[in-house]
Amino acid sequence: MAHIDDPQTQKANLSYIRSSMAEPILEKEHELDLARRWRNDGDEKAIHELVKSYTRLVVSAAAKFRNYGLPMGDLIQEGNIGLMQAAARFEPERDLRFSTYANWWIRSAMQDYVLRNWSIVRTGTTAAQKSLFFNLRRLRAKIERTQGAEGLGEVGRAQIAKELNVNIKDVEQMEGRLSGGDNSLNAVVGEDGDEEWQNFLADDRPNPEDIVMGMKDAKTRSKWLEEALNTLSDREQKIIRDRHLQYETVTLEDLGSELGVSKERVRQLEARAMEKLKASIAQKVPNVADLFSAA
Repeated sequence: MAHIDDPQTQKANLSYIRSSMAEPILEKEHELDLARRWRNDGDEKAIHELVKSYTRLVVSAAAKFRNYGLPMGDLIQEGNIGLMQAAARFEPERDLRFSTYANWWIRSAMQDYVLRNWSIVRTGTTAAQKSLFFNLRRLRAKIERTQGAEGLGEVGRAQIAKELNVNIKDVEQMEGRLSGGDNSLNAVVGEDGDEEWQNFLADDRPNPEDIVMGMKDAKTRSKWLEEALNTLSDREQKIIRDRHLQYETVTLEDLGSELGVSKERVRQLEARAMEKLKASIAQKVPNVADLFSAA
């Protein structure tokens, strides 16, 4: 069911949209100058002007995601977070228009918000599942128009699975989720029942003992890894940490620029460092399989 904002919220959203669309579009050289001033000098006025000038992109993207029934104001807020992330990460030396770069971050932020809030049942978080969620309706409508039939048959599901590179089972499950609504877990079972749906849900969480053991095992594996890392050179440690131990992976190209070597050389150093890590860990761990057991 679509969310309807109260009149005051609608008025605030409309005011923001109007002010965003009234912002002047920046010339390429000016936006690159703003990006350099922020990155090199920490000029907050520069990044404020850069972000404010492209809030129109956020408004445009939010309008496209409104059909998922989520508040326009919330979509805009999430999009603004993506816009600020884009401004903070933008590299002017790449000679790319900021609008092109920011659009990806804005859409990504809104897509994540939709997936988190569209339904109380999670729809999936992998790239393939996200693509299926955001493209199934469009592709289903296209197939129905072409075939002159209502609903997807086996051929239609197979066609969508092939186009989006997912399993047919995934298409069937997503189709069911998108066609059904959310139901309260407090709803009673049957017309005259006094039992709620939540009473029949099994708790598949690990018991306290398993949690404690998992924490202990994870701590042990972290110690093994840290000791193995200490056997590497400073440069090799940096490559491994930046490429494998950070939430956001650093690209080979960026590492090469920072270390003063080619991208291919970074790849070679990374492969060599990984082999060293494996050899070091194999000497410390009684059973190497223990390193990969679930925590």
